Amino acid sequence: NDVRSRIGMVFQSFELFAHLKVIDNVTLGPRHVRKMSKDEAKEIAMSVLERVDLLDRVDAYPGNLSGGQKQRVAIARALAMRPEVRMGDGPTRALDPGQIGSVLATIRGVGDEGMTGVSVTHEIGFASDGADRIIYLDGGVVAEEGPSSIIEDPQTERLKRFLSSIHEDEVPEQIHEEDDK
Repeated sequence: NDVRSRIGMVFQSFELFAHLKVIDNVTLGPRHVRKMSKDEAKEIAMSVLERVDLLDRVDAYPGNLSGGQKQRVAIARALAMRPEVRMGDGPTRALDPGQIGSVLATIRGVGDEGMTGVSVTHEIGFASDGADRIIYLDGGVVAEEGPSSIIEDPQTERLKRFLSSIHEDEVPEQIHEEDDK
C-alpha cells in the first residue's frame, strides 16, 4: 500500500467519480490517503488544476467535461498525490485527435519538471518525442528497447513492420524530415 501511494496513475478511461466535482475528485486522494487537511489538499489541487489549465472547471462535474478535460482532471488527480512516479495506461486512447494534443502537452510538461513517467501508448510521435527510453513489446515480450531514436532507426524486423503499418500522420516529424533530405 505504501508503494501504491507513491505512484500517480492515469487510466485510459479516466476513472473519475461522476458524483463529485472536479475539485473533490482531485482532493479525495490527498485527504484520505495522505491524510492532508481539507485546506492543504485544496491548495495542492488548485495548483495542479492550474498546471493542467482547468481552474475554470473546478466546480464542474465530470459529465459536463470533454474527454480531454476529463483526462487532464485524471492527470491532476494523480499529481495531487505528489507521486514519485507517474504511470499512464494508454492516457490518450479514449480521446479524439483534437483532444490528444493538450493531454500529451500536459504529460510532457510533467516530464519536463523531472517526474519519472511510464506510459503505455500507441502514440508513436508522443513516445519518440516524450521519452528518454522506449521499450517495444511484442506479445508481452520485450522485442526491442533503447533511446527514443529506435523509432527512427529500428533494429528488429518486428518493430520495422509495426512502424511501417501505422498511418503516415502518426509518424514522428523527424522521420518525415529525414525522408525529405
